[in-house]
Amino acid sequence: MTQEHATPDAALEREVATMIVSALNLDSNPDEIKAEDALYGEEGLGLDSIDILEVALVMSKRFGFQLKADSEDNFRIFGSLRSLAEHVAAHRTK
Repeated sequence: MTQEHATPDAALEREVATMIVSALNLDSNPDEIKAEDALYGEEGLGLDSIDILEVALVMSKRFGFQLKADSEDNFRIFGSLRSLAEHVAAHRTK
């Protein structure tokens, strides 16, 4: 049986949070970003579509997989820190 969603560990969630803060030059501490916090839209970090593209580029370079701008899964993938870390855990090649 294949596992559709890999479970990220806390270290991967912190790494992803740190990469988001660094890539976007946010004034936030990565440790302040909760796993369930929304990344996109009005809630949580409040990232916009340009921010998401920048994060996708950084994630692609670091973890060796493509995040497509036109993917219907992007709202789910970027729904929270945890969902992004789960996607990374399931698809990373590095």
